[in-house]
Amino acid sequence: MPLSHDEITRFLKSVHPYDALPQDVLDSTARQIQVLEVEQDASLYELGNALPGVFIIYEGQVEITDENGAVVSHLGLRNSFGERGLFKDGRAVTNASAQEHSVLMLLAPDLVRDLASEHEVVSSFFDRTRGDRTDPQSLATSSIDILMAKDPAICTPGTPVQQAAQMMRDRHISSLCVTSDDALVGIVTLRDISGKYVADCMPETTLIAEIMTPDPITLSPTDIGSDVLHVMMERGIGHVPICEGSKLVGVVTQTDLTHYQAINSAELVRRIARAQSAQEMAHVTAEIPQLLVQLVASGNRHEIVTRLITDIADTATRRLLALAEEKLGPPPVPYLWLACGSQGRQEQTGVSDQDNCLMLDDSVSKDDMPYFAALAKFVCDGLDTCGYFYCPGDMMATNPRWCQPVRIWHTYFKGWIAKPNPEAQMLASVMFDLRPIGGTFELFTNLQADTLAAANANSIFVAHMISNSLKHTPPLGLLRGFATIRSGEHRNTLDLKHNGVVPVVDLARVYSLQGQLPEANSRARLKAAEAAGVLSPSGARDLLDAYDLIAENRLEHQVRLVKSGKKPDNYLPPSCLSDFERSHLRNAFVVVKTMQSAVGHGKGMLG
Repeated sequence: MPLSHDEITRFLKSVHPYDALPQDVLDSTARQIQVLEVEQDASLYELGNALPGVFIIYEGQVEITDENGAVVSHLGLRNSFGERGLFKDGRAVTNASAQEHSVLMLLAPDLVRDLASEHEVVSSFFDRTRGDRTDPQSLATSSIDILMAKDPAICTPGTPVQQAAQMMRDRHISSLCVTSDDALVGIVTLRDISGKYVADCMPETTLIAEIMTPDPITLSPTDIGSDVLHVMMERGIGHVPICEGSKLVGVVTQTDLTHYQAINSAELVRRIARAQSAQEMAHVTAEIPQLLVQLVASGNRHEIVTRLITDIADTATRRLLALAEEKLGPPPVPYLWLACGSQGRQEQTGVSDQDNCLMLDDSVSKDDMPYFAALAKFVCDGLDTCGYFYCPGDMMATNPRWCQPVRIWHTYFKGWIAKPNPEAQMLASVMFDLRPIGGTFELFTNLQADTLAAANANSIFVAHMISNSLKHTPPLGLLRGFATIRSGEHRNTLDLKHNGVVPVVDLARVYSLQGQLPEANSRARLKAAEAAGVLSPSGARDLLDAYDLIAENRLEHQVRLVKSGKKPDNYLPPSCLSDFERSHLRNAFVVVKTMQSAVGHGKGMLG
């Protein structure tokens, strides 16, 4: 059907970003558009072909499929397609065909590129990557290697205390890192000298080894500044050595953080670390929704926001463990409390349940179990009081199944890997996200390494885990490119958790199994998968960009709810999105579905 210049212009005024163009540019663009009338089942382009430009649907329906023939999107009125491949290398990254008789507008490549280069609104629309939202002056977003002193003063365990004190005086510092053969073995501070050496009138021959803090807590240069502050607040220390492996590379002190403090999240951590009851902690965790608003409003990236919020849950868990031991007495054998789910991945948002378990030293006896049952109940009840509600699936340490000796945990994982039935797939998906929170961390080390190796070696198990990862699919459908929830309380919304971030979380877990990668955080897994060659650079970049956009939309939705006085949730009405936001979100879902299809066909996006 022929369209007049006026008809094309009026239509463009209803489609973003063209609606934001000056009138003269809009008129010129309309004159250069080619109108195509295509019949049902007509191919518009095929994967790998040079693209004729960007298409906009004026009338009809278009189906987008990937290289395996899997449908990744159904598009209708005002939807555009072809831009991702055009701006990548000019070649199609999908297939497109008409589902019914359709009328399309085609913008030639040169026209699209000229509009993008001359008009920021068009450039932003076609730029599918997120902008840099980092505030370089914020501790929350600054890496430790920027904050730390890179040439820390050191001494050996055999250094006399008096000599060490003179070194601190002469260099105007308050601590020395203690090393042996280039490995960090301890730290000594002025407080150690005054509180032990001087106050106890120790002899002049006293050596640093006698007053230092051995095996101090350390962080790595890739951690963020707020990690340092949270450790200092929780543990009541003022100096944190920075190490790469066992090698000392720097130190961060409270003075270093003076101009970088992320005071909001750090203050919550400090108050929780000093709380004397779960009820007292609950007053603090009640402030998390407002913290979420502040962090997002400050332009922090989603992985920074969720990391800071998870830090609060970690601190609450460790404080509850300490209070439990005060009430119950010291544990009869070593134990380790671990978190899984979003806390395990350090991806908590404004709404979270609790997923946790206990690993006990193999020396535990039957008579010891009531102690750990009481400890688990104390901590889980306390977390529920703090707003981390009980897991609906009972994946908690209060369930005797998830409070077991390490040898039983080895048996669990071996059984899931050997016989990956549906329950085993579900449990493995949860338990492969385990992260130690409090207790004896060594209990987990061998279990994690052995399990990853066994899982990777069992191709049948990996295949089942891949199949399990495809159960959650992006919400792509006919209505403006989205398939919304059809009925119930959340009708006509998108579930940005189960159909948004979870498909990427599941993909990242599969990549970590394929590469035997120890990371639990989804973004870290994707980066590690790229570094290990499990995921191609282009695949990793596309998936990271898609994940970032989906996760940020989820957080921004929760912030809107908090600001309006409602509880945060994961159900986004597409109607609250602009055409710009809707188009970007739909494209992110297309990327995720394409990657799911590649993994499902054993291709892994390595090309």
